[in-house]
Amino acid sequence: MLQERIKPPVHHSDEQRFEYLVITSFPSEPVHVARAALREHADNGKWELMRTCRYEGGVYKYWLRRRVMRIRSTLPPLD
Repeated sequence: MLQERIKPPVHHSDEQRFEYLVITSFPSEPVHVARAALREHADNGKWELMRTCRYEGGVYKYWLRRRVMRIRSTLPPLD
């Protein structure tokens, strides 16, 4: 199984910022391994399944996404 993380572009506004994770499952791997990886990412990492695609040859690609949280300091600046 192959995992690839894609960072969001900097020029998007905060409401449209998502981080993407692409999981590739090869035909030689059991299906339950890919399902377990998807379930683990969804439960622990707050990822949501965005797209699933099956390619010729039996390769599956799963696109997951999660919103990027930007935290702004509420403390006054130190001068």
